[in-house]
Amino acid sequence: MVTKTVEGPDGKPRCAWCQAAPEFFDYHDQEWGYPVGDDQRLFEKLCLESFQSGLSWRTILSKRENFRKAFKGFDINAVAAFDNADTQRLLHDAGIVRHRGKIEAVINNARRAQELIATEGSLAAYVWKYEADTPPDPQTASTSPESVAMSKDLKKRGWKFVGPTTVFAFMQAMGLVNDHAEDCVMREKAAQLRRDFIKPV
Repeated sequence: MVTKTVEGPDGKPRCAWCQAAPEFFDYHDQEWGYPVGDDQRLFEKLCLESFQSGLSWRTILSKRENFRKAFKGFDINAVAAFDNADTQRLLHDAGIVRHRGKIEAVINNARRAQELIATEGSLAAYVWKYEADTPPDPQTASTSPESVAMSKDLKKRGWKFVGPTTVFAFMQAMGLVNDHAEDCVMREKAAQLRRDFIKPV
């Protein structure tokens, strides 16, 4: 049986994926799997997950601050106002992933996010409608019925680079599902934060 945990720097078990890079332990302990209700953070994560498609999360995480600078902190309204000159600027920015399709997708998705917020009230209210009533067992899935449904709806709304696997990774990271391994020392922290979290409506 494949082990789902690895010993952390303090000797306590963490999700096994942390062993892929030293910096993953801090990301895992401080952020991953904790519920988020802030539109800007949710939009950022959707964008970064779309950039990760075909790449490693380590590549994206190492460039995250560069992405934030390049995309004005992932402020939805600011990115929605980007024009062709901004696209060219980003294509020449060595600090980020210079993929035209993904860059254009972020700008497009910011505009689609504005439309979604106008109808749903907030990106957070929309996203949290897809919280799973019965999530998959931890560390066993790369998609879920909810990620498939959210992906399908986002694509219908005109979003790009939001496939079911990308959306599920977003859900894992933003706390819509507690996917910390059963024996992971951070699983209970994530569970408690989820219990205390007031879902946006």
